[in-house]
Amino acid sequence: MAKPLILLTNDDGIYAQGILAAWQELRKIGEVEVVAPDAERSAVGHAITLLLPLRTKEVVRRNVRFGYAVNGMPADCVKIAVKAILARKPDLVVSGINLGSNTGTNVIYSGTVSAATEARILGIPSIAVSLATFTNPDFSYAARFTRKLALAEEKIKGVAITRQGDSRVEERFEKRTDPRNQTYYWLDGTFKLQELTEHADAAMVSDGYVSITPVQYDLTAYPAIDLLEHWKLQP
Repeated sequence: MAKPLILLTNDDGIYAQGILAAWQELRKIGEVEVVAPDAERSAVGHAITLLLPLRTKEVVRRNVRFGYAVNGMPADCVKIAVKAILARKPDLVVSGINLGSNTGTNVIYSGTVSAATEARILGIPSIAVSLATFTNPDFSYAARFTRKLALAEEKIKGVAITRQGDSRVEERFEKRTDPRNQTYYWLDGTFKLQELTEHADAAMVSDGYVSITPVQYDLTAYPAIDLLEHWKLQP
């Protein structure tokens, strides 16, 4: 029986440390093909490239063929891998390991999550993996844990099945002036933990747990359907 084929991608770019850590572990359980952006594409959401050609380039890391770099978005990488690069449909798509958490409303902006979502749209099981830190990242436990959300291993209290929470980044724009005395703005922000209910993703990660949040791409607000039916909108 052939080994399962795993497509590995991310939004931090093909040269990121997190995707290398995932690649090293995933190769122990299957055949791994890497198709990832040629540079960082964080917070691009589910953007795809329509007006420019997509170009691919083989990448070597640690003296072995690592995969293909694509001059597109994370969702592009999944599309082109499945439709043009891979000889067969992958059994699983893993997106990550992302540097910095993808919890709360960050899920909407995340290129990491969107790559996994694109796989689901194409009918392929997928996992988006993020490490909840930007400081001294250790990707080893996240990679060993079937490549899911993680903190440093010795701090893990357990595994929690969670929901997407409401925590968000409080954004601010820093006003600056360039050498030509032109004003520009640089987006920055601070992640604000604001969860009022139990088992929200960001709250559980903050409390030292691995957070596993099942997500879907159906954005329908089902409780609102019945309400709208009573609005008598028909002419």
